[in-house]
Amino acid sequence: MKNLLLCAALLAAPILSLAMEPPAAAASAADAMTDAEVRKVDLAAAKVTLRHAEIKSLDMPAMTMVFQARDKKLLDGLKVGDKVRFKAAHEGGQFVVTAIEPRR
Repeated sequence: MKNLLLCAALLAAPILSLAMEPPAAAASAADAMTDAEVRKVDLAAAKVTLRHAEIKSLDMPAMTMVFQARDKKLLDGLKVGDKVRFKAAHEGGQFVVTAIEPRR
């Protein structure tokens, strides 16, 4: 009986540690900026094509794709070839850039 309880406790430990993940850790993943390179800017449509690294908050692998800008002003001054860091979200069925800045 003791062995059965020990096995149950050992199996439950990883599950409990996941459930007890601090909210700050989950929030920091969502707040993380992703490295990218600007491939195209369409100011009229408020869209930007980015070749980006993995976006952990969206569970998205590295790829090149088009994003809608939440605010057209985010694209001001961007040009093809710029190295940037950005945040993105999935809103209304599309991927949206919510923040973008030059990479340092």
